[in-house]
Amino acid sequence: MQRIRLRYTKRGRLRFTSHRDFQRAFERALRRAEVPMAYSAGFTPHPKVSYANAAPTGTGSEAEYLEIALTEARDPQALRELLDESLPTGLDVIEAVEARTTGLADRLTASVWELRLPGVDPADADRAVAAFNGADTVEVQRLTKNGVRTFDARPAVVRLETHLPPADRPIDQPCAILRLVVRHVTPAVRPDDVLSGLRAVADLAPPVPAAVTRLAQGLFDEETGAVTDPLAPDREAAEAHSTAEPTAAAKASA
Repeated sequence: MQRIRLRYTKRGRLRFTSHRDFQRAFERALRRAEVPMAYSAGFTPHPKVSYANAAPTGTGSEAEYLEIALTEARDPQALRELLDESLPTGLDVIEAVEARTTGLADRLTASVWELRLPGVDPADADRAVAAFNGADTVEVQRLTKNGVRTFDARPAVVRLETHLPPADRPIDQPCAILRLVVRHVTPAVRPDDVLSGLRAVADLAPPVPAAVTRLAQGLFDEETGAVTDPLAPDREAAEAHSTAEPTAAAKASA
């Protein structure tokens, strides 16, 4: 059985796709692409697809991950192209690697988010970010199926800072851009929780909903503060395997 790990996006209007909607669209794409999927056992077999830490509905993402199990070996790049063609534009499969290591989900310990706040003056955002970073605790509330839950959002936030908009992009109204690095903890701290925290500590309330995009997710490096590529170990293992094969063949023919 071959396992393939995929990185895909949620862009444009497709950011409003729920995780369940994506699951349905992806399973249709598997059928259209005639992927030789492995199926679970039991009375209701289903394709062996493992989804990892999906982004909330309404947020865009450049770094969503899943893993599929195949009954026949396929070239990862060719499979990526087939699946990408079978999915609607905006749900784009941008990378595929053969799984040669374990624990993909264990390598998704942090995310990098961009929060665009139309109508917010960057100077006001600077002051709010400084207040958030300087606070020991930032209590926020979230409505759950069991009622309103209050929790401290501050410990999960590794970095929160303002960014200047690209120089080549015309600006017809104020727009603050925030860059957020947050650990994946329990309870999960989402970008909207951080926005609630900014409102709590500095009364920062964007006049329109923020445009939120996940730029990356992976293992958080404590030394550098970077969020590393979770597929890098699989690529490195594949490269090592391809290098070892010619060497072994040369030894066998000697």
